[in-house]
Amino acid sequence: MKELMNEIYQYSFAVDDVLLYLDTHPEDQEALAYYQAMKDSRREAVKAYEAQYGPLTKDGVRDCADYWTWVNSPWPWEGGACSCGTMRKGFNTR
Repeated sequence: MKELMNEIYQYSFAVDDVLLYLDTHPEDQEALAYYQAMKDSRREAVKAYEAQYGPLTKDGVRDCADYWTWVNSPWPWEGGACSCGTMRKGFNTR
């Protein structure tokens, strides 16, 4: 899971970074192609993550009938495992 989250973080950073560049260089075709490639790679990485661990964001919930089922399991502070990866050991911000 850690490797997949790192991949998502890297693609997300690249997308954000190139978007800032494109704000001032909107005609740069090479940057536009890079943006599209990073966006596609990020989408695939998120898709792989969600297939294994469930939705990464609220946008990852596909079935409206199951939208709130994530609240049924124990929360991390209740002894449950966080499936998002950001609160697991090695992913905290401290």
